Amino acid sequence: MRYRIDLGAWNSVFAVPTVLVDLHLKLAGAVQLKALLWLLRHGGEPADEDTLSAALGVSRGDVADAMLYWESCGLIVKEEGGYRPAPRAAEPEEAETPAAQPAVQAEPFRPAAASLPSRPQKPDNAFVAKRMQESAEIASLMQEAQLILGRLINNGDSATLLMMHDYLGLPTDVILMLLQYTVSIGKSNMRYIEKTAIGWADEEINTHEKAEEKIRRLNERARAWGVVEQTLGIAHRSPTRNETELATRWVQEWHFSPDLIREAYERCVDQTGKMNLRYMNKILERWQREGILTLEQAKQEQEQKHAARREQEERRVSYDIDSFEKSGAFDEFHS
Repeated sequence: MRYRIDLGAWNSVFAVPTVLVDLHLKLAGAVQLKALLWLLRHGGEPADEDTLSAALGVSRGDVADAMLYWESCGLIVKEEGGYRPAPRAAEPEEAETPAAQPAVQAEPFRPAAASLPSRPQKPDNAFVAKRMQESAEIASLMQEAQLILGRLINNGDSATLLMMHDYLGLPTDVILMLLQYTVSIGKSNMRYIEKTAIGWADEEINTHEKAEEKIRRLNERARAWGVVEQTLGIAHRSPTRNETELATRWVQEWHFSPDLIREAYERCVDQTGKMNLRYMNKILERWQREGILTLEQAKQEQEQKHAARREQEERRVSYDIDSFEKSGAFDEFHS
């Protein structure tokens, strides 16, 4: 008599390293997890990037990024024809040393302030993986960044985010606020994010409160340009620094209405034949200085000027006639 236990789908199983669940379940992306599980399932079979790309339905580049993550974590080693598990590092008591040495924790990636290069130096993939294992805060930063950006972050992205934290000194909550802001304005590419982070670090935007204030001011400036853009019929585009400064001054500081800005624009075109923001600024600057804050006041002031010019012209004509009569020029017609 034979005996058999039928486990159904569980009749065929494969082993998964506990470290995958303990350390990497929250950190690894979907492609990274799929790639490793596929390799574990097909243990002993040769597999390269083309094989994994076809099996997972992703690009070869995504496969390369995913496997580089596991290599950086020390779980696998790439070799010709496929991958194999990385050899287990010797435990402290197994090392052939005279005496066990105390473990030394790696310092965060913080170059000395006095010798900072002109461009921030990004850590390598192995260092990023080590920091993620050592720090729950860094691991959470990477996970939250993916949720905010709405995509899997690659090794380069992770290095940039860690550089922002360790090198530029931005706290994780400030980095996440920066990411949310860049996504809100449609500029979520990592190059723009890095440039913005460097600017924030230069301005010492290093607390939650400072970040909130910075974002508030940036949003106000964007709204101010939006008012000017719509009022003057400018095609939607990113404004220059000077355009942003002028729009912020007119809308946020001087509190001019769209009607008054439009009036300044029309007078500018009447005088110069084209839109000139600097010329408009001179008109608005004079109005602000003279307390002209409404369209009615501007039109009244213009009418008063026209009336004064007409009166001056009438006086000049009258004076010319009087002078002509007194000169005796009419005498020859009466002689």
